[in-house]
Amino acid sequence: MSEKRTEISELGEFGLIDHLNSTVVIKNPGTVKGIGDDAAVIEAGDHVKVVTTDLLLEGVHFDLSYAPLTHVGFKAVAVNVSDVAAMNAIPKQITVSIALSNRFSVEAVDALYEGINAACEHYGVDLVGGDTTASRGGLVISVTAIGEAQKEQITYRSGAKVNDILCVTGDLGSALVGLQILEREKQVYLANPDMRPDLEKYTVVTGRQLRPDARMDIIHEMRELGIVPTSMMDISDGLASEIFHICKASGVGATIYEDKLPIDKQTFDTAVELNLDPITCVLNGGEDYELLFTIDQKDFEKLEKHSDIHFIGHITKPEEGKYLVTKSGTAVQLKAQGWKHF
Repeated sequence: MSEKRTEISELGEFGLIDHLNSTVVIKNPGTVKGIGDDAAVIEAGDHVKVVTTDLLLEGVHFDLSYAPLTHVGFKAVAVNVSDVAAMNAIPKQITVSIALSNRFSVEAVDALYEGINAACEHYGVDLVGGDTTASRGGLVISVTAIGEAQKEQITYRSGAKVNDILCVTGDLGSALVGLQILEREKQVYLANPDMRPDLEKYTVVTGRQLRPDARMDIIHEMRELGIVPTSMMDISDGLASEIFHICKASGVGATIYEDKLPIDKQTFDTAVELNLDPITCVLNGGEDYELLFTIDQKDFEKLEKHSDIHFIGHITKPEEGKYLVTKSGTAVQLKAQGWKHF
């Protein structure tokens, strides 16, 4: 009799994480937070360290037919810094490990590290180590980021309270729309290599896909204003999906408003051109790497006039569920249809 086989797709990424985490036992008192947030939190004397890691695979997370290696290097660092930001911590060091096939030259690796070093300069972090090895397939990049904060500054996904205000930075949906444009132009090129990609009018959306920027600027500004968000995470899998994570971790519900959701004009126009619903792109597009966070109502006045922070809704009791109020005033159940890794 054969053993039962469970497909990973049955669990999905977060189900698999929960499944693996159920077997993990924390043994050291210095481990403040293990698996389950944007980064782990570790005691470090009078402060704490946060540690996060991300793996980027060619053909899964990036396509070198349209992604310059310099941008890939920058993005690999940025997505990890974004996880540090999501803990309300300041990034300090990174390690970078790469696996290369023999189709990569020294010059190609130099281009990759040009982007990595540019990101280190931009975020004020030091590249302190890593590993290199051979790959039988494409390029694999693994970055680990280490940040620090005072213990009382750390923000988890689990701190949202009823009546807290839900906030997002920047605008949403651009990276998804940019990916659709890049994929469309790739197909045009494959069908006719003489055709030049038409990307001139799509610089905002393609730029957000190819070279996202972690919102450390917002973290520094909130420090200066004396604001510690009650909960926070970065938007890598889509706004709706991240709201679900905060609601689950905090044991709360949420209501957001369609007319408060931020979308760039180019993102909106390009989505319409591609026959995509712009609001669906905002809710379910991943890789924007903006910040989703909640604040206590007493902090609202400090951020009220901030041009790049948008107040999209509020936290409710868990039994009130998760809803989107449309422009017509209809409340519809929020669905999380973000990026599926398996």
